[in-house]
Amino acid sequence: MGKIKFTKGELKRQRDGLKRFERYLPILQLKKQQMQLEIQRVREKLNLKNQELDNLENEISEWANLLEEPGDYVAGWIKPKNIATSSFNIAGVDIQVFEKMEFEEAEYDLFLTPLWVDTAIIELRKFVTFLEEKKILNGQLSILSEELRVTNQRVNLFEKVKIPECADNIRRIRIYLGDQQAGAVGRSKMAKNKIKRMSLEAVLI
Repeated sequence: MGKIKFTKGELKRQRDGLKRFERYLPILQLKKQQMQLEIQRVREKLNLKNQELDNLENEISEWANLLEEPGDYVAGWIKPKNIATSSFNIAGVDIQVFEKMEFEEAEYDLFLTPLWVDTAIIELRKFVTFLEEKKILNGQLSILSEELRVTNQRVNLFEKVKIPECADNIRRIRIYLGDQQAGAVGRSKMAKNKIKRMSLEAVLI
């Protein structure tokens, strides 16, 4: 706690500070709640996406050995041409949101290409898309977790340090000023009594 001045000006400054902290604290608490809810939502989506990836990987594993056949039938058609994302704001924090993934049109000779290629392209594109969605969700979780950490620090600072500190400073300054005022009143009375006594003595002489 820093040194404070026991003056009326300092009392006003401390009162203004207390009002400011008490006004901002509910906003920070609301932001903290929003961050916690959003983190929970993203984690649920991540769990679901991991489950989808596991299921799809199990399906692909049933015919994945076919990909070892000679000829590059699939690799060129599962590389994304474009990844579309948007930005979403949560309590003042911008996060990236997955929209869609675009691929080049797959062109091949239906008569010369193995029958499983159509299914392989569809399923592998889905798998690549799921991986990108998971990557973006992890990015969201990282940003939101950091923002929650900072917001939580500020809430604790206001609740446990700034507000109690200002309240205590106000109490101490008011006590000091009250004592000063009481002392000034006492001295004033003593001075008046002394003047009266001196006046009486002057009259009596």
